[in-house]
Amino acid sequence: MASTDPVGDMIAMVKNAYSRRHRRVTIPHSRMKEGVCRVLCSEGYVEDVRVEAGTERKDLRFIHVYLKYDVEGAPVLTDLKRVSRPGCRIFRGVGNFGKVMDGLGISVLSTSKGILSDRQARKMRVGGELICRAW
Repeated sequence: MASTDPVGDMIAMVKNAYSRRHRRVTIPHSRMKEGVCRVLCSEGYVEDVRVEAGTERKDLRFIHVYLKYDVEGAPVLTDLKRVSRPGCRIFRGVGNFGKVMDGLGISVLSTSKGILSDRQARKMRVGGELICRAW
């Protein structure tokens, strides 16, 4: 069955994997999901992101997200919330991103320059669609 919100499904898969203390979660590939995962990796919320082709069908690809835990075994990513949904898109300009958890978290945006964190978008002076927030 086709999903109406693939990024929302990806967020649920990552949150469920963290709650079950998995080391890795495998997600069906899309460029949007790959971009969000790469931003989470560059900001230090996940350990690694790898894109691999399927074994049976070469046109199917998967994203392997390797989850990150601290020395005590607690997840580095406390929460991940979907902001812009298919039924209600949320767009923000450069000055209107707002702080996530008083600067401890990040916002992930889809901009004309690609998928960026709010810090990168401020530096590049671009606005865009607010996909999710992580802390």
